[in-house]
Amino acid sequence: MTDACAPEPPPASELDAGLHARTRRLDRDVDLLAIAAGDGLLFARDRCGFAGRGVARRVPRPDADLVLASIPVDDDVRRPGTGPLAFGALPFLPGAAADLIVAEVTVGRDADGTRWVTTVVPAGPGADDRHDALTSSVLDHLPAPATPADGPGTFDVRSARAPEAWMAAVASATAQIRAGKLDKVVLAREITVTADRPIPIATVLARLAIGYPGCFLYLVEGFCGASPELLVGRSGDVVRAQPMAGTVPRSGDPAIDASRAAALLASTTYRHEHQVTIDAVHDALLAFSSYVDYEPEPSVVPLANVSHLATSVEGRLSHPPASVLELVEALHPTPAVCGRPRQAALDLIADIEELERDRYAGAVGWVDAAGNGQWAVSIRGAAIDGPVARVIAGNGIVGDSDPPTELTETRAKLQAMLGAIVRP
Repeated sequence: MTDACAPEPPPASELDAGLHARTRRLDRDVDLLAIAAGDGLLFARDRCGFAGRGVARRVPRPDADLVLASIPVDDDVRRPGTGPLAFGALPFLPGAAADLIVAEVTVGRDADGTRWVTTVVPAGPGADDRHDALTSSVLDHLPAPATPADGPGTFDVRSARAPEAWMAAVASATAQIRAGKLDKVVLAREITVTADRPIPIATVLARLAIGYPGCFLYLVEGFCGASPELLVGRSGDVVRAQPMAGTVPRSGDPAIDASRAAALLASTTYRHEHQVTIDAVHDALLAFSSYVDYEPEPSVVPLANVSHLATSVEGRLSHPPASVLELVEALHPTPAVCGRPRQAALDLIADIEELERDRYAGAVGWVDAAGNGQWAVSIRGAAIDGPVARVIAGNGIVGDSDPPTELTETRAKLQAMLGAIVRP
């Protein structure tokens, strides 16, 4: 959707990337985690998705659709995700500047077993040779896997804010909610891990793949994690989302976890919190669609550390279908990571949260030249820079939230990344 008062975007010719893309089908299997290693790009779930290496072009988010569409492509696979593709990890704050990355080499694997490689090189004479060389450099020379001896031996784990101070912020938020200033706010807390050697991102991702097999594994310039929540996906004119809101910790005891899951489904507070998020996603997508519908009842999605309430949303986009980046812009941030009303929640977060979220609780994913793509909510992640990792988790706060209970819930969510990072 466009604003009639907004300036016209520059024509595609002015954004011509000067690049050429080529997509070729692969007859060998591919290990996306091995291709991404610790310094590449990754967005995958259940061994399907994309891994990238190298940077052909950085593209400001507002220009991404036009730049991708301007790149000539030789594509013998022709399905969503082939041709030039850009990865991105967008910040939490709406409208914050961010670049997307067009990788030099992107390897894709679809659920039906189809595999392909896309290379992006400077256009002009010798392009075919450059395509061949890039393909060989990635597929025939995978980075050496990390060994246990490569990892850190000691870790210092510290809360950036004292638990008592964070609980006081929760109490302040509940007071403002009960006073009618807003309905809900999501407050996060940060843990900093400092190791004696660089933290091996490839190893962290491999551990997450084992522990959280149903989640979206992601890696964009040191920001990595395993998100359970699909913000939005577009394939042709089909749009899908799976909002999550409402969480309980898991104990590992089947009987206790079943009881907690039943209580989660029966909870008036959690069901209301969940419905607020569903309504926000539904209404935002409806503005782009001929119809949108969602499941009549939420389900409980169990992960290794917590269980979430989740509801699948699906619709058909109006024609011409909006790019997935437009849909991300309209949806993000949802009440599940921000609150409601949005601006009141953003203001309260700025006042009392006392941390810089950056890419935490933003959106991470990919977009192709046709506007197809998948974007997950960038939770259950960490920003890793050498020996230091910033790990953040947040909770939805409503009027009757209990600060100690909320603190316990953040600890359960933080464990997803801390358990993958802190292993002496």
